[in-house]
Amino acid sequence: MRSKFKWIFTLLVAFTMQFSFAQQKTVTGTVTSDGAKLPGATVSISGTKQGTQTDENGKFSIKAAQGDVLEVSFLNKETKTVTVGAGNVIDITLASTSEVIEIVNVSIGYDRTRTKANSNTASTTVGGETLENRPNASVLASLQGTAPGLTIISSSGSPGSAKFDGFIRGASSINGNTDPLIVIDGIPSTSNQFRNLNQNEIESVTVLRDAAGTSIYGNKGANGVILIKTFSGKFGQALTFSYDTTTGFSTLPKNKYNMANGKQALAIEKLKNTGLGSTLTDSQIAAWNVDTDWLDLFYNTDVVKQHNLGISVGSKNLKSFTSLGYFDQGGLVPTTDFSRFTFRNNLSGKSNNDKFNFDSQIALGYSKRRQLDQETNGGVNNNTIQNPLHGGLMGLPYIAPSPYTTGQQLLDAIGTNFSGANDTYVLQDILKEDSLPSYYSDKTAILNVGASYKLTPTLTVRNRTGLDYKQYGRLFGRSPQSYLALVVAQNAGSQFGGFEDQSTFNDLTVTNISSLNYRKVFKDKHDLSMSAFFEYTKAHYTGHGSRQNGLNPLTYVPGAGTGYVAFNPATPNFYIASVNGAKLTGGTLSAFGTLDYDYDKKYGFSAVVRRDGTYRFSENNRWGTFWSASARWNIDQEEFMQNSKFSMLKLRASYGTNGNQNISAANYGFPSLLTSSNVIRETIAVGTGYNNLPGSLLYGNFDNVTVQWEKITQANFGIDFAVFNDKLEGNVDVYNKTTSNLFNSLPNSAVIGTGYSVAGNNGELTNNGIELVLKYNVIKNDKMKFSVFANSSYNENKITALATTNQSGVSNLRQVGNILNEWNLIPYVGVNQANGNLLYLDKDNKLTETPDEAKDRRATGKSNLPKYQGGFGFNFDYKGFYLNTLFTYMYDVWRIDNQFAWASNPAFIGGENVTADLLDQWTPTNTTSTVPSLNAFNNNVFLGSDRFLYDSSFIRLKNINLGYNIPSKLLKKSPFTNVKFFILAENLLTWTKWRGFDPEAVSALSVTNFPNPKTITFGTSIGF
Repeated sequence: MRSKFKWIFTLLVAFTMQFSFAQQKTVTGTVTSDGAKLPGATVSISGTKQGTQTDENGKFSIKAAQGDVLEVSFLNKETKTVTVGAGNVIDITLASTSEVIEIVNVSIGYDRTRTKANSNTASTTVGGETLENRPNASVLASLQGTAPGLTIISSSGSPGSAKFDGFIRGASSINGNTDPLIVIDGIPSTSNQFRNLNQNEIESVTVLRDAAGTSIYGNKGANGVILIKTFSGKFGQALTFSYDTTTGFSTLPKNKYNMANGKQALAIEKLKNTGLGSTLTDSQIAAWNVDTDWLDLFYNTDVVKQHNLGISVGSKNLKSFTSLGYFDQGGLVPTTDFSRFTFRNNLSGKSNNDKFNFDSQIALGYSKRRQLDQETNGGVNNNTIQNPLHGGLMGLPYIAPSPYTTGQQLLDAIGTNFSGANDTYVLQDILKEDSLPSYYSDKTAILNVGASYKLTPTLTVRNRTGLDYKQYGRLFGRSPQSYLALVVAQNAGSQFGGFEDQSTFNDLTVTNISSLNYRKVFKDKHDLSMSAFFEYTKAHYTGHGSRQNGLNPLTYVPGAGTGYVAFNPATPNFYIASVNGAKLTGGTLSAFGTLDYDYDKKYGFSAVVRRDGTYRFSENNRWGTFWSASARWNIDQEEFMQNSKFSMLKLRASYGTNGNQNISAANYGFPSLLTSSNVIRETIAVGTGYNNLPGSLLYGNFDNVTVQWEKITQANFGIDFAVFNDKLEGNVDVYNKTTSNLFNSLPNSAVIGTGYSVAGNNGELTNNGIELVLKYNVIKNDKMKFSVFANSSYNENKITALATTNQSGVSNLRQVGNILNEWNLIPYVGVNQANGNLLYLDKDNKLTETPDEAKDRRATGKSNLPKYQGGFGFNFDYKGFYLNTLFTYMYDVWRIDNQFAWASNPAFIGGENVTADLLDQWTPTNTTSTVPSLNAFNNNVFLGSDRFLYDSSFIRLKNINLGYNIPSKLLKKSPFTNVKFFILAENLLTWTKWRGFDPEAVSALSVTNFPNPKTITFGTSIGF
């Protein structure tokens, strides 16, 4: 790997030689504002991380070259840029605070920006400093809690996992895609995983929430939009480097299941009169000296490492930013890990007369990860043999670790008997390095090229083309010498066991956006902008895979294609290989226009109309029209506000529509554009029949040509404010979002022979909510800065129309007037103190010990989707030392803890471990216990009741960042322009009622979730 870095680094330096190098010198000066010296102001070279701060006298010293652009900023002051000339002294004056709000740009999509003051959208921008050096493989994990209305849930802490669920203003579909659209440097992405995106390359992230910001994306922006802007260099900038390195350590979070230790497990078995404990005396149990912590055996402390190199350079007409990144994350389970290499070059240029501008982004990424089969195979979630999180809890603690070093030894000892400790022994064998190879590789290449030409002073033509290519590869197998392979081979009467799957999938998306843009200012008060856009997207997806059954242990090497046992008619069909393939193509075509008008910086109006066409629907429903209108009133610009305490007071309102063509949710990592590609077509499923011959089976899909877009209509009212000399600032938004034409099951009469339902549009879902953002600058002086911030949102959804009520599952109640994903359960009352049995309420609210699951279930008013979520924290800076925190929270979230249900089930006593809570079971002498009798006739622990429905709300210290910037005066004689040391902690503390490892997940059940680890990272950042 080092040799690769050296080669690439040499190539990059050679590449940047085309730019003019300038010799650095020491530039000094003083920063003032309103006639006073300004201590603590930040002076940095634009487009880099190289910078310093002014001392108590407002003076600064920085290494720069002639032509470098210095950016000077201070809290609540103007950010000013100054070009370094031939001299060595620059004195800079910053404007008063009333001018600050005007110069802050807000991205609103498709290369369009507005100042914070004249934006009509409900949006939040997160700076790159919030994301950099975080020990997260995906940037989505680092966005949690940073913006109101944005719900990011990491459903797996496995290294490199793509299991992230995102919502903006609640779930806007029952069965369709609910993930927000991710736009990177102007090009929308159809993917839902971003593990190959280096967050140290990101300059800013903007979240668009209302129709004013999302309707311009039409069919793509139905679930909100996240705009990601990566770094670029600056014109006239000397060659500069930045280097960041971090090393961290991750550990498995604790649980509160109170699992029994060795002696407790034996005592519980004795109470139940089963298992080993039933054969021992009390004195023998008290003397038992084996107490194995299987979780400690299966899980390690892992190491997280990052290296990031940034190179920025610019001449008069060209600027470039190049970055190299390496990320490596070990797995808590030894057979899991993730490593990634990324490269990016952002190049921009312009003509001497500024009429022609162009930019290009080239991003390459390669990642490889090992992960448990449980991550993508739901069939082994509650399998103690193949899920180490589940098996580590349920393993019998009074049994010593397996003494068998090979799969054959284990087979000879236990045969096919998985009972008792044997299942944990099998899990130990699976977690050996070579037993169950599972490798994923991702290769990504993104090319984004944009250009614009100013035809006249008011008319500009633009074009942007993006190519997004991803190749996913997977190798998964069962080594022939492993226990499971030997068992399967023995049962099949085969000499050789084991199998290997190899698959490759290619995903290419091409996007082209052309526009004609007009802008003119009349009489210094009327500002008019109009644009016409044309957008084309085409996605191509191909894949193929194979499975080889039967591997020769003498020659088998994972992924090498060796050791495959050839098919022989004289041998069982066990060795027959199978193959599969897939090919999907889809596209969209869109034409849309925008209108923006501003009068005297007081009043603004914007409108968008977009016409979308998609391949997914039939000809009659292929096209949809979506639009929005928005307006604002800058009250602070009125004459009657001249002497007020407000530097900003702005009212906003918007109303508009979007369409959701992604009517079926995509699996993690699959392009959302290509789901439900056959919903309007009748298909026949084809499979293999006798002797592995192809054969036609039953219908695979019943067509419905009337299927069309889900339509989202959204109204928003908001207020932005900054008051008391910008000491307090924030915004409030209230919204109503309605989804009609929900993609759902339409009832169908079985007499026509096509089943009881067919996929179609019916129903309506509403999301109503309020969002709040506040920031208060508590202290601001020459030595100290201290500010606190918070964002919070409340969202309540309701199904307002539906063809039929669906009560088919405990978490699948779909009924008019009820919330989405509502738990549909039988109320559990507690323990009958007379006999220790479990008590429930029937449909008539009468106590019963024998509930009827079909009749007695009812809506609970609780869901696994949070009603409240947000983040808060503080930023503290004192003489170069800083401490920044981010707390995140979700409230009113309910999930079934089926992991605890397993641990509480008396039926598992003797075969698996259980919770020590069972020692406090009901007995005739302990009638007030909340734990049912181990011998209760109805203690079968079924999940149709709310006994194990728990509140999974939480407050989490998501990130804490402690660091020190070495003063620039101490670096004058060094080659460095800035040096910083820091400590980061991720998921350090969590406050929750949830008893499991991690309360954070969108899944209804708990046993499926690999917890997010606690990580502490040490790092250094330097500039030179």
